[in-house]
Amino acid sequence: MPSFRTATVVALLDERRGLQRVEVAFVPGEEAGPPGSSPGVGKSRAYVLTELTGPVAVGDPVVLNTTAIELGLGSGGWHVVHWNLARTTWCAPGPGYAMKLRYTSLQADTGSAEELYAGSLADADDLEGVPVVVCGLHSQVPCVAVALKHARPELRLAYVMTPGGALPMAVSDLVAAMEDRGLVDATVTAGHAFGGDHEAVNVAAALVVARLVEGADVVVVGMGPGSLGTATRLGFSALEVAPVLDAAESLGGRPVAAVRFSLADPRLRHQGVSHHSRTALGLMTRARATIGVPEGVYAERVRADLEACGAADRHRLLGVGDPDVPALLAERRLTVTSMRRAPADDPGFYAVAGAAGTAAATLAR
Repeated sequence: MPSFRTATVVALLDERRGLQRVEVAFVPGEEAGPPGSSPGVGKSRAYVLTELTGPVAVGDPVVLNTTAIELGLGSGGWHVVHWNLARTTWCAPGPGYAMKLRYTSLQADTGSAEELYAGSLADADDLEGVPVVVCGLHSQVPCVAVALKHARPELRLAYVMTPGGALPMAVSDLVAAMEDRGLVDATVTAGHAFGGDHEAVNVAAALVVARLVEGADVVVVGMGPGSLGTATRLGFSALEVAPVLDAAESLGGRPVAAVRFSLADPRLRHQGVSHHSRTALGLMTRARATIGVPEGVYAERVRADLEACGAADRHRLLGVGDPDVPALLAERRLTVTSMRRAPADDPGFYAVAGAAGTAAATLAR
């Protein structure tokens, strides 16, 4: 169950469209922290989703959802402003009738591209051969994008964010940075994810919006920040990779799978090709996807792991050059970590993720 506490905004740390980050001071005795932690001086950090609750100012008393901090979560480990007690009402009408976060206290009339472009999308169901790169982790997305733009900078790239991780796109520093660096040309938030350039009712519709409304030459799909795993065969959020690949093929796209790979993860199930990728690609996916394999030191292990789980028989393994994804990220001033590991800590993760972008560049018309 969620936890709520009251606090006062004492500083505005930064802000961008849809998001404010603030410092808050708790009422004495109301400090929140992980189990067993010291309450410290009673100050902490929180973010405000301004599309849902409106902005805050220094001095405003606020109600915070403190659950993530109290559970000691690293991903999403900020307090979230639930309501600003300095106001009694707030209204920001949306562009349509489609609701996201339905039947919660934060349901919002975001509208949808399907409403706004009903004429052109009414019977649309063809991706016209566009490559669709599907990622199981948010940190794979910039690796795909930077490799794709390095290979073919003229291609227009759209990012579709699924509801598998964070729901508000505004919380993603990576998306904001990719847009700023010209790596992502348009964004679509699908399902209950919200805050993209376009809203879509589901992922399949989001793919069509990316192609027909935004004219994307390549679409990269992946959840927002954060992922959930349970150390069980099927209990992980990245299993969504399978139905997204299937949807891409069913709609006439060219599915490309970004493989999760690591030689630094201490957990056996994530060493080499992660069981998340092995399960999604070897067990759950019906589509025949292209899997980019970077030539060099990781190729033999990637191919062996995919053969062992049966994915090599079901999908097409495409050898591609390794453009040095960590160097490309550094050139773009992009700071990317995965499971708190930077490129120097786990270079294989970045090379194999980027291979999907290079593969998509070769498939794009």
